[in-house]
Amino acid sequence: MNTTVAGVIFLVSLVAAIAAVHRPFGDYLFRVVSGRGHSRVERGIYRLIGVDPEAEQSWAVYGRSVLAFSAVSVLFLYGLLRLQHHLPLSLGMPPVTDHVAWNTAVSFVTNTNWQAYAGESALGHLVQMAGLAVQNFVSAAVGIAVAVAVVRGFARSRTDQLGNFWIDLTRVTLRVLLPVSVLGALVLMLGGVVQNLSTGTDATTLAGATQSITGGPVASQEAIKLLGTNGGGFYNANSAHPFSNPATWTNWVQLFLILLIPFSMPRVFGRMVGQKRQGYAILSVMALLALAGIVLATVFEMRAGGTVPTAAGAAMEGKDVRFGVFGSAVFAAITTLTSTGAVNSFHDSYTALGGMLPMINMMLGEVAPGGTGSGLYGMLVLATITVFVAGLMVGRTPEYLGKKIGAREIKFASLYFLITPVLVLTGTALAFATGNASTALNVGPHALSEVLYAFTSASNNNGSAFAGITVNTLWWDVATGLAMLLGRFLPIIFVLGLAGSLARQTPVPDSEGTLPTHRPLFVGMVAGVTVVLVALTFLPALALGPLAEGL
Repeated sequence: MNTTVAGVIFLVSLVAAIAAVHRPFGDYLFRVVSGRGHSRVERGIYRLIGVDPEAEQSWAVYGRSVLAFSAVSVLFLYGLLRLQHHLPLSLGMPPVTDHVAWNTAVSFVTNTNWQAYAGESALGHLVQMAGLAVQNFVSAAVGIAVAVAVVRGFARSRTDQLGNFWIDLTRVTLRVLLPVSVLGALVLMLGGVVQNLSTGTDATTLAGATQSITGGPVASQEAIKLLGTNGGGFYNANSAHPFSNPATWTNWVQLFLILLIPFSMPRVFGRMVGQKRQGYAILSVMALLALAGIVLATVFEMRAGGTVPTAAGAAMEGKDVRFGVFGSAVFAAITTLTSTGAVNSFHDSYTALGGMLPMINMMLGEVAPGGTGSGLYGMLVLATITVFVAGLMVGRTPEYLGKKIGAREIKFASLYFLITPVLVLTGTALAFATGNASTALNVGPHALSEVLYAFTSASNNNGSAFAGITVNTLWWDVATGLAMLLGRFLPIIFVLGLAGSLARQTPVPDSEGTLPTHRPLFVGMVAGVTVVLVALTFLPALALGPLAEGL
């Protein structure tokens, strides 16, 4: 079969599968986050941590709970990494250096999973399982919990209560992420992903393609890292490693798991606000931007721009022959449209314009469909900004779902949108100003692309790497760690503030001047505002990097 035809079938079948399951899975998610009952296990957890399961929280208390839980998680994971040589199942591994431990702890707690090390040769089983794999679950659950709290802000009125963070976190972890990851792990194991705890060979002796497998629960970690749209993994080669992604169909399964929750969240939104068509509108914006990103990335790679790729007939450098150009480009686009960071090819080896698309996908704010939860609340912020812009155009007070978008609301939305560009552009500028950009293995526009990609990935909590740049230094570990930390929790604070402000309002009835937010016009407006805002913010940097190289 022609590789292009095979690729089209791969993509169409993936779209069809997500279209078929997003509604029932979204309904299940809705029942999980809206139910009033608590299981015996859940009640035991609430008693253990001292939480009243019937109490709710204001946006400020909800936000403090998120920050407190995450701070304790960072400290706990940092301690595990620094003390792993004293712990059981360490496989004789030395302690992780202080700056790498800081970077790794922040990375996994912020749902980024940026890795400045090779897991199989740096970490023992206990750290992998009790540290990294646990954060793969709970950091993803934090994103979903925040998204649910934000939707409550749109759905409720005359209240300051947005739910209870501890209840949302527990339910999502136990009822959604754990069971689905077990099913995903079983499917991946059938496809050849390894799952064992053999300790017959010290992990530091592994070498070459004939290495013994001494890893931890690889299949389970692979499933949850994908379901939680995380990057990282036991093997530093990530989803390009045959032990993590053995075949074309496991490549398909991984992409399905990556997209499952983010594309189901708009269904939850529609049901919680009592207008399913509003959920379909948000879903349509996500799908429109996602398809544009996937198609453009694939076209740029399939055209094989450049002298050598043109002569060879394909841009196969840095790609696995199992997946080819099409399968690699689709994977790169989807994992940067979401907050995944998994890679099955080296983005640094892509054509100039092909490598630009993963960057643009992240610069959009990862809202198409984005990470678990973070994609939905990011898209709702953009919808809020769009309503405000539309209101200015017609001279009316903007309203969204019966809530007025005034000065307070637009300040929260603007701060949410601006924080990531500030982190990306400031970090990139500082890397060059301090001479730390010299760790890039290239010069000229491609070097700028490598540095820009690194900070774009870190600040948007994606975790993928462009490659071609050494980031395992004190400066890079500290800088990217700060970018990940601020890029995760400042937007959460701002979006919860927006939700709290909306929840206190009294609903405004629709009038003839109310902008319909469920029609194709609004879908196109949100997509257009998203693209224009990103273009105005990042075009100068892109012009000096991948665009200059491509031209």
